[in-house]
Formats: sequence, C-alpha cells, structure tokens
Amino acid sequence: MRPTESSAGLAPIARQSGNWKGKSFIRGGRQQVRQGLYMPALVAIRFNADLKSKYEQLIKAGKAPKQAITAVMRKLIILANALLKKGRKWQTRAA
Repeated sequence: MRPTESSAGLAPIARQSGNWKGKSFIRGGRQQVRQGLYMPALVAIRFNADLKSKYEQLIKAGKAPKQAITAVMRKLIILANALLKKGRKWQTRAA
C-alpha cells in the first residue's frame, strides 16, 4: 500500500466556516511516515534543484520554514507515488 498525503498526515486541512477563514494545518495520519520524511525533505531541499527552488519560492512568498519543509515532504510523497504507479525508478536530469 502506497502512503498518500492524507494517510501520512501531510494533506492540508482548512479551517473555514461561512465567511470566517482560519489557517490550514496538518494532522492525523501515520506519525512514523511523517517523521521518516522530515530528514529526506531536508536533504532534498539541499541537493535537489527542483525541490530547492520550490522551498525557496515558498519562503519568498512568506511561508514559515516549517511550512515549506512540510510542503516538500508532501511533494516527496506525490513523486514517490507517481514513480511507483508507473513502475519507474528515479532518474536525475542531465545538466
């Protein structure tokens, strides 16, 4: 079974009621998956050009660093699921 963003607790949950809008947050899911993705997200931010640019874009837009790291963690799950679904291995782009 492939973990999804919601099963890992990384899917954003909006707090809204009528005209009132609160901040989105993450919760629930498998804590071990979430904890296991934290360090790979930091490594990806440092060494993967695409994910690093996504992180920097979020920081520039005013997001907190923890929020940007969580977004990268979510992106890693999405990428992993896409690769598993297509039966492919990760390939780095030629420079």
